[in-house]
Amino acid sequence: MRRVLLPICLSLLSGAAVAAPGDWPTYGHDKGGQRFSPLAQITPANVAQLSAAWVYHMKPPAEPVAAPTATDTVQRAAEAVGPPTRRRSRFSGSQATPLIVDGKLFLTTPYGRVVALDPATGKELWVTPIAGPGQPSLRGLEYWPGDATTPPRLFFGTRDGRLIALDAKTGMPVAGFGTAGTVNMATPEVVGSGNPQFYGMTSPPIVYGDLVITGSAVQEFPAKGAAGDVRAWDARTGRLAWTFHSVPRKGEAGYDSWQPGSAEGRSGVNAWGFLTVDEARGIVYMPFGAPAFDRYGGDRKGDNLYGTSLVAADAKTGKYLWHFQVVHHDIWDNDLQAPPLLFDAQVGGKTIPAVSVVSKNGLMFILDRVTGKPIHAVEERAFPPSDVPGEVAPPTQPIPVVTPPLARTTFDPETDIADVTPELKNWCAKWIADNKMVAGGLYVPVKLDKSTISFPGLQGGANWGGSAYDPTSGLIFTNTSDLGQVTSLVPSDGPLPYARGTVSGRFQQDEPKMMCQKTPWGRLSAVDSRTGKLVWQVPLGITDDLPPEKAKTGRPNIGGAIATASGLVFIGATDDSRFRAFDSATGKELWTTKLDASAHATPATYQGADGRQYVVVTSTGGSFLDSPLASDTVTAFALPTGNATK
Repeated sequence: MRRVLLPICLSLLSGAAVAAPGDWPTYGHDKGGQRFSPLAQITPANVAQLSAAWVYHMKPPAEPVAAPTATDTVQRAAEAVGPPTRRRSRFSGSQATPLIVDGKLFLTTPYGRVVALDPATGKELWVTPIAGPGQPSLRGLEYWPGDATTPPRLFFGTRDGRLIALDAKTGMPVAGFGTAGTVNMATPEVVGSGNPQFYGMTSPPIVYGDLVITGSAVQEFPAKGAAGDVRAWDARTGRLAWTFHSVPRKGEAGYDSWQPGSAEGRSGVNAWGFLTVDEARGIVYMPFGAPAFDRYGGDRKGDNLYGTSLVAADAKTGKYLWHFQVVHHDIWDNDLQAPPLLFDAQVGGKTIPAVSVVSKNGLMFILDRVTGKPIHAVEERAFPPSDVPGEVAPPTQPIPVVTPPLARTTFDPETDIADVTPELKNWCAKWIADNKMVAGGLYVPVKLDKSTISFPGLQGGANWGGSAYDPTSGLIFTNTSDLGQVTSLVPSDGPLPYARGTVSGRFQQDEPKMMCQKTPWGRLSAVDSRTGKLVWQVPLGITDDLPPEKAKTGRPNIGGAIATASGLVFIGATDDSRFRAFDSATGKELWTTKLDASAHATPATYQGADGRQYVVVTSTGGSFLDSPLASDTVTAFALPTGNATK
């Protein structure tokens, strides 16, 4: 094992791979993000026999410490931390999906390191520390296969705006890429008058040909700051190839969807989640988030393109092709961030190139990925106006006609208060009454000086985990959270006339963490891509604080599912520290294992050199759900050796 220290100027990059069927070469397994593996060694009949084949601890061992002083000795004794030879640090959260290509498993860690492991044993092959204050991308990296003259590379971003390229074989920084393997993405052209510390990357980029295409993580407040533009970089040199302006500039299409003067310098509208690519057609699909500030838009009247929109562009040039705006004038923080899912839909006897998109609103749209037109009917429906002075909420929003919401979108205090225990029901009813909360719902604007119960909330519906797809059945699998938000807007002396009120947070009792609306609190759903209809829906997760007969409530979840050719859906995601397998045809839960921490990450599956199929998942806790940071593990599961060929 060799350790390499990268210079402080490192940055981030991403790549794609053409790999063996048993590999997992990019976050979505394929560039279209289907997260479907052709492997079928693990089946519904034997999945219950899975057990941990190996466990890797991402946190490096602490360095030996100097002889303790008298003060140190007293403190250690008081904290009962044991011998002074090792000092245990706190865990950090990871949402990373490993990539498995050409006999190596690649992973970014939250401990400033990128590692390559043996996929069959978990043994370290190389470790590369990443210098600088910005951690490597929270959700993973990308692989570029290179060519006859250029070896394969790994690309990833950092929280402080760097794009980094490593040699996939050795872990060494690529000398010819940017400066010593790093490109600084937080340039004055992008950051503008904003603070560069609010510009970085939390999700991996995607590779198309010889281009590395990157999104970004930017601020949600204040309104003006770093741009959320999508950019492409030469995978060999790191030179900028093209830029797509997520907020159109004067003279560009969409500029007139902004109140005059409000587009300039606007932050938000960023692709902080995952991009996908139709490699055959050369189209990149970019899911954009809401404009900043994402709870009040009186300073940005209009539809605000390309806020909360799916945009298709030429992957070679960045030229705009089409867009579909999921939320007009987003004042609900309904970001698009999940990978746009590409597949061929069989509809009415025709094969239609399709893309489906989900978001925090809990809705699923299935579109023609060449034209952007809905495959299954969508209609504009009326919603109420805002009572906040200066705010002009959109009169209508697009709603799928056939596919029902995959998460709760309404709440009635008279009938919908949680009743799993009398204590919870009484606590929630009193909390609602004491704070004079009013019921909101999908696209109901937050009230002025009134605590509004919004469904789905800021972390409700679907999140960056998005969907998986089984091409043999045409089913789309999506996990969602029924997690409401309580928010009000109050007058402010800040840069905007209104800010969030003091009663603001999740619609839940914090201890124990149980939601104030009736169950389910988390779901796994299957939608038929051919018809748009819901095929099955089951609770996802259990509440350990409840007795067994009431525990199957579903739980809030962050992360995604994968599907396999044998008819299985694997998913962690839930805040109950479980990893599960479901029958993809029926939604029946077939296997569950308890982890040391919640797996707020999307798993991967691959075939090792020993011929066994493995399913690997990262489990640390953390995430937007504030799950306990209780572990640092990456665990690979497999069938017992004797059953690996059955």
